[in-house]
Amino acid sequence: MGIIKAVIGAIGGGLADSWLEVVECGDMGDNTVFASGVKVRQGDRRNQNVKGTADTVSNGSIIHVYDNQFMMLVDGGKVVDYTAEPGYFKVEHSSMPSLFGGQFGDSLKETFQRIKYGGTPSSAQKVFFINLQEIKGIKFGTRNPINYFDSFYNSELFLRAHGTYSIKVTDPLKFYMEAIPRNAQNVDINDINEQYLNEFLEALQSAINQMSADGTRISFVTSKTRELSKYMAETLDADWNQMRGMQVQSVGIGSLSYDEESQKLINMRNAGAMLSDPSVREGYVQGAMARGVEAAGSNEAGAGAAFVGVGLGMNAAGSMAGAFSSSNQQQMQQQQSQQAQQAAGGWKCACGADNASGMAFCPSCGSKKPERQASAFCPNCGAKAQPGAKFCAGCGNKLG
Repeated sequence: MGIIKAVIGAIGGGLADSWLEVVECGDMGDNTVFASGVKVRQGDRRNQNVKGTADTVSNGSIIHVYDNQFMMLVDGGKVVDYTAEPGYFKVEHSSMPSLFGGQFGDSLKETFQRIKYGGTPSSAQKVFFINLQEIKGIKFGTRNPINYFDSFYNSELFLRAHGTYSIKVTDPLKFYMEAIPRNAQNVDINDINEQYLNEFLEALQSAINQMSADGTRISFVTSKTRELSKYMAETLDADWNQMRGMQVQSVGIGSLSYDEESQKLINMRNAGAMLSDPSVREGYVQGAMARGVEAAGSNEAGAGAAFVGVGLGMNAAGSMAGAFSSSNQQQMQQQQSQQAQQAAGGWKCACGADNASGMAFCPSCGSKKPERQASAFCPNCGAKAQPGAKFCAGCGNKLG
């Protein structure tokens, strides 16, 4: 029992006039991986190509297989015969399985030996089709951010990833046996994708963690999506091809982004790194002052008050950059000079001028040198001196 290739000319000739049953694939969209065959009467096909309902096929029925379709003749869940070649095939119970391997060659025969039908043909034979085209646009997204330790930032950061991937059936018999639910009539990839999506995301996390272990900075990950996609495809192919007869065809990572806390930490670290560079810091200070001067004219308190504020800001910026170092040095020199003069008997006028000890009048303003006042406390016993007293009342020590 099995199928044999039918002569195409006979389909459109006398066989068509006898209303021979023709079985074709049911609805097979872009994401459909498995569909049942449906009967189409030749008379209907000539007029409007109206398809009937899925049903069993009888001896002598014709099966029409299109490009990129894999057809299986199944009896009681076991495969009787198959073809990966497009064309017309006739169900012939008296013939041996033809096993038209098409693009798969003899690679499917080993799988066929495990699932083939070995009994007497029944009246419950059915036709199923598997989509051999690339199944595209399978969406994925990380439910939780993926941890990524970055040695540059010395911190555990977190990434989110979104995109799509595609698969292709490489062993349709194994795919039928392992991935398709029993008694299913039509299967969309999204109907069976939950398990595969979890495995895909697990491989994604493994790939990203490997990049972290290799020392790749997190900011470089977005530029390595091609390497990441290739790594994931290779990781999944070994398991999926062997277990389910399918493989990852391509991976398209649409976006890689940081979570909010990771973005804050990165911004803070980058700002600190920039200001540690003297040239960058100087440029930042100069830019801040320039923006302050530009905004001064629009200050509601007047440009003069605004420029006072700018001056204060410039002093603050100069202090941050070490601009006060020379000013501090001058102040220290002045203080040292004053202390030396005072030690030599000099005096300071009310106008602010410093005068030597031998000068009775200030040359700056003409004021007379003030009389030396007695100390408020006795330097000998520490008792408080009376106003105008020349001797200490406690110990008799001379004051002043």
